[in-house]
Amino acid sequence: MRYFITGGAGFIGSHFIRMLLSSESDQVEFVTVLDKFTYSGNEKNLKDFSQNKKFRLVRGDICDTEVVTSHLSGHDIIVHFAAESHVDRSIQSASPFILTNVLGTQNLLECARSAAISVFVHVSTDEVYGSIEEGSWTEEEPLLPNSPYAASKASSDLIARAFHQTYGMDIRVTRCSNNFGTHQYPEKMIPLFVTNLIDDLKVPLYGDGLNVRDWLHVSDHCRGIDLVARTGRSGQIYNIGGGTELTNLDLTFRLLELFGKGEEFINPVQDRLGHDRRYSVNWTKIHRELGYEPSHSIDTHLEEIVHWYKNNEQWWRPLKE
Repeated sequence: MRYFITGGAGFIGSHFIRMLLSSESDQVEFVTVLDKFTYSGNEKNLKDFSQNKKFRLVRGDICDTEVVTSHLSGHDIIVHFAAESHVDRSIQSASPFILTNVLGTQNLLECARSAAISVFVHVSTDEVYGSIEEGSWTEEEPLLPNSPYAASKASSDLIARAFHQTYGMDIRVTRCSNNFGTHQYPEKMIPLFVTNLIDDLKVPLYGDGLNVRDWLHVSDHCRGIDLVARTGRSGQIYNIGGGTELTNLDLTFRLLELFGKGEEFINPVQDRLGHDRRYSVNWTKIHRELGYEPSHSIDTHLEEIVHWYKNNEQWWRPLKE
């Protein structure tokens, strides 16, 4: 199979490529990465593949039809990671999110249809569902996004669905919970807090800290996406969860404990506008149909993530400075 990966220089995309190229399976013939290299796209994430004969890197924008069409032909599967993804930035300015996440996805779908790509996997987020007080969302829940970021992703999900319904394209959508792992840009909670604590700085905790998130290790997420790409059903949505729900306050205390620091290192800050209270996805469908089950828990793997950031300052420090 020949893969075309958008946003492959980012956190999750680079892990997915690492998984593909480390596989001994002959099914992975070639991997092409298209990345615009915005602030969160990091070429260091791809350096391990630069000499791999199965790998090609293209610098370009998914909104650029000419760039996409000139490199897309001959691939079997598109896995679409490319997106603006930080909620805080979307609150400051929604325009880049609409441009990339909505119009960029629409352009990529048009190009994929013209190139007769066999399978299109659209990587989305649980944030499209909004907030849930109790229970967990199934894939049939209505989309009620509350941030400009979530609204842009919900819009791209609906565009993808429309291309399946209208043109009969084989499109599969995944919606994941909060990811954690190495190589994550230090604006997200875990790498921001960890790198602050390495520098003996306080951590900025929104509001009362009681917002709840389900935490999913990036390697489990990538494995779930791969299952959907290889054996998922056309036109279907698959939730991918991690199985461990924590309040932001609980997670903060776990990180403080790993650094031997007390709650005096918590800096309460004004809550994010429109901050969703709780996310929780039901991943029964992907487990039942494709055999997915998370194998990494934040309970057992948070410490190794902390060690990675401690040992790889050359990766994250330039990003913060």
